[in-house]
Amino acid sequence: MAVRLDGAALAARLKAQIREEAAALSRPPMLAVVLAGEDPASQIYVRGKERDCAECGIRTRTHRLPAAVSQAELLALIDQLNRDADVDGVLVQLPLPEGLDPRPVLHALSPEKDVDCFHPLNAGLLALGEPRFLPCTPAGVLELLDAYDVPIQGRHCLVIGRSHLVGRPLAQLLTARDGTVTLCHSRTENLPALTRQADILVSAAGRRGLVTADMVKPGAAVIDVSMNRAPDGKLSGDVDFPAVEPAAGFLTPVPGGVGPMTRACLLQNVLRAARLRRR
Repeated sequence: MAVRLDGAALAARLKAQIREEAAALSRPPMLAVVLAGEDPASQIYVRGKERDCAECGIRTRTHRLPAAVSQAELLALIDQLNRDADVDGVLVQLPLPEGLDPRPVLHALSPEKDVDCFHPLNAGLLALGEPRFLPCTPAGVLELLDAYDVPIQGRHCLVIGRSHLVGRPLAQLLTARDGTVTLCHSRTENLPALTRQADILVSAAGRRGLVTADMVKPGAAVIDVSMNRAPDGKLSGDVDFPAVEPAAGFLTPVPGGVGPMTRACLLQNVLRAARLRRR
């Protein structure tokens, strides 16, 4: 029976450490959040981030904009936040309302305040192995593996999903830790044959029930990054948890696995941004 990787418990420990370190700074860190439109999920995510920051002694300033906000107005706000000396980190909540292109907005962020690690310069530094910030979800995955002493060096690591937010940066981080990485996607042929070779299997495809027991190498660490909502409203990941649990060596629950770690790693980035700006 797999060991459950308890992201909620680990995130609580990380947040306690962040709270202690933030209190030692000359002034509390400040995170500015940009929320455009009324997307219900985005509203929930932002409230959760505000609560997390408050627990850790990090100030927040949320800019709530109407869905009709123009691209120029949004870029003007980003420029204002870039120049605001009191702001250490800026987070643009995605998705943006229809008609707004997120790319110029994310590219306009100051790389020193880009705590989500979306700016091309930060993505490039990560690719070079010299990251300023670590992308929050991939960093959370590594924190979980380390906390439970799951070895990466020399192991076959397989990632399903090649997004710029999770799959690709996670593959880079695992490679930097001397893992042997296979990056799969929707056009990968014979996916089960590949996953059965993986010592560490990470699914970030966003497809409920994608990973079944016959796809898992006995004893493998299975990390479920996705959060999908079933027709009955319940949340689930990509992994068929009840079926995979007897076969895997380690397994993340959904919810309570990678999600809390993503939020904790965001707070780590805000703290790091504040420290870098105070040098």
